[in-house]
Amino acid sequence: MKKSVVAMVLVGGRGTRLKNITKNTAKPAVLFGGKYKLIDFVLSNLSNSHIDTCGIVTQYEPLELMNHIGLGSTWDLDVNNGGISFLTPYTSMSGEKWQKGTAHAIEQHFKYIEQYDPDYVLILGGDHIYKMNYNNLIKAHKSNNAELTIGTFTVESHPERYGILTVDDKSKIIGFEEKPNNPKSKLASMGIYLFNTKTLKDLLNKHKDGDVDFGNDIIPLAIKQEKNIFAYIFDGYFRDVGTVESLYKANMELIDNPQNLKLREYKDLPIFSRSSNLPPHHISAKANVTNSIISDGSLIIGTVYHSVISSGVVIEYKAEVTDSIIHENVKIKEGCTINNCIVMKGTVLLPNTTLDFDEPTIVDNEFLWKLGDRDE
Repeated sequence: MKKSVVAMVLVGGRGTRLKNITKNTAKPAVLFGGKYKLIDFVLSNLSNSHIDTCGIVTQYEPLELMNHIGLGSTWDLDVNNGGISFLTPYTSMSGEKWQKGTAHAIEQHFKYIEQYDPDYVLILGGDHIYKMNYNNLIKAHKSNNAELTIGTFTVESHPERYGILTVDDKSKIIGFEEKPNNPKSKLASMGIYLFNTKTLKDLLNKHKDGDVDFGNDIIPLAIKQEKNIFAYIFDGYFRDVGTVESLYKANMELIDNPQNLKLREYKDLPIFSRSSNLPPHHISAKANVTNSIISDGSLIIGTVYHSVISSGVVIEYKAEVTDSIIHENVKIKEGCTINNCIVMKGTVLLPNTTLDFDEPTIVDNEFLWKLGDRDE
């Protein structure tokens, strides 16, 4: 059955800048805000936009991500004609099909797209934090008679980390630089691309061999060929959490400025996540909790200040957690002092452990073992 739009969500990157956070899991499966995975945002946006056909293009450590998404029922994407499909590397008569860039990842799964004969292909990253109704982008694309529309935002800091665009007074893209040393503007790509299907196929056919990336190859080629390319300027909350510092900052922003992302509002663009089916959290009479997010199934007996506590966490009496992110099922024993930490899933901190850092530091059992060996 023909579809107007097919979405392709790229989730195959290693996410090396997140260090041990992505050691055993894909970046889109990283925890955010105590209960969400990063992938929840793009899947919820698709659901809220009534786009029900989505290919998840995966490669690196996909198990946790696949378990979280399942058939897509959490996001009402478990439909018979369309729904969610996991698109993995494969072998063929021509050899192994490993991804050699974002555009190559799409090219090797183009048969999936063509079976739905869509008018448009919406290409998305699975690791950004934002709310968007993609229908507004599609409407702008049609209005401009565009062949490619790129979702953009005004970058606040480190523009050299992004693809930077220059546009005319009608938002037509006239220049693009991928991660330039000296950016010419602060208008940055969100990694959201809406292509006319024929345009995408033609551009991909120009790069059949080697590493092919949208930022390095396809967009510059489209500009060179004078394709009709427009920017869709997004003025909402958007965060690319590709580094430890940016992920930590986004979690702290959720505490300090919850109105920016409006996760608690379910009337307009709600964000859905798979339920953990845990009992409510419990804060004991001895506990002291201030300006923090506490998730289901947690038991707090100690002190928590300005922190994000995920599900199943136990913080014992006289333990203090400050300015930290605590992942699922962490046990913080009596007398511990934790400051400026990202404590990974299942970590156990022995009684009277002190971890106090000047910058966000990832803590897991391996880190603690090495720390113990150094102290001996």
